[in-house]
Amino acid sequence: MLLNSADLDRFERDGYLLVRELLLWDEDLQPVLAEYEDVLDQLLERWHQEGRLASTYPGLPFGERLTKAVAETRAPYCLDFDISLPQADLSESTPMHLGPAVFGLLRSPRLLDVVEQFVGPEIYSNPVQHTRIKLPEAELPTEAWTGLSGPIALHQDLGVISDEADDTEMLTVWFPVTESTLENGCLAVVPGSHRRGLALHCRSGDPRTLNQVCIPDKVDMGEQVPLEMHPGDVLFMHRKTCHAGLPNRGRTIRWSFDLRYHPIGQPTGRPWFPGFVARSQAHPETELHDAGAWADSWRAAHHALAQGDDVAFNRWSQDDPRCA
Repeated sequence: MLLNSADLDRFERDGYLLVRELLLWDEDLQPVLAEYEDVLDQLLERWHQEGRLASTYPGLPFGERLTKAVAETRAPYCLDFDISLPQADLSESTPMHLGPAVFGLLRSPRLLDVVEQFVGPEIYSNPVQHTRIKLPEAELPTEAWTGLSGPIALHQDLGVISDEADDTEMLTVWFPVTESTLENGCLAVVPGSHRRGLALHCRSGDPRTLNQVCIPDKVDMGEQVPLEMHPGDVLFMHRKTCHAGLPNRGRTIRWSFDLRYHPIGQPTGRPWFPGFVARSQAHPETELHDAGAWADSWRAAHHALAQGDDVAFNRWSQDDPRCA
């Protein structure tokens, strides 16, 4: 899919561009869903064997199975599905998902064809990457809430990485695997906010967004515009565009991926984590095509980090008087 000059002008003006029906269900998303069904099977079987879960709820759809199991066990689940590692409390047993279908999604030619029009033909897959499965608030007891259960506070992606990447031409790529609606917690953006520079970020004191690094409520960045999206739609965002995740007040999960890409050779903002060359016109031999090698690079980083101290991706000090 080729963008036209009006698309690129809109991105420059608003700081984001929503491209409908870019990804294909059968080739891009369905393999990921199948892979995650296996992850869920293993997780629920483990909980069942531990006596924490009365049933693994076979036969139910993915979202219903996960929601019922988390509501019953009150157990954390986010890291079992995520494709990155946490900053703190990292041990050898910290889970992470490194399946070949996810690697294939990171290298989707449909995705990279559009990314190339923003960052050029030398494309690096940045290790700031996540999958987020937001469960319905109404289905969970308070004890089962995680950082994904409530809203994701207003922030800029440049604000949650280290300052080594201030000049990196990082592009955020966000897309849903399920329907993303106002009811179940779609993304909301602030058009034009990227032109205002990097805002102050503080550690949230709101119980619903506790410990999130976000823009304080007293800082007016503009009006948020919610973006309802269907599976296959992809949102491209500037690294300074303010955005937030709405709460899931519906009855279904809201499952999304957010990825980052930038020109090869620029800092990633998380030097402890491994990225890879996703596409290179100048040196195609440097492209990574091996899902096993990608997984091994993350396992090596995981092992190294588990031996040392916690790492800090964030540049902000809570001692800043503006955070009071």
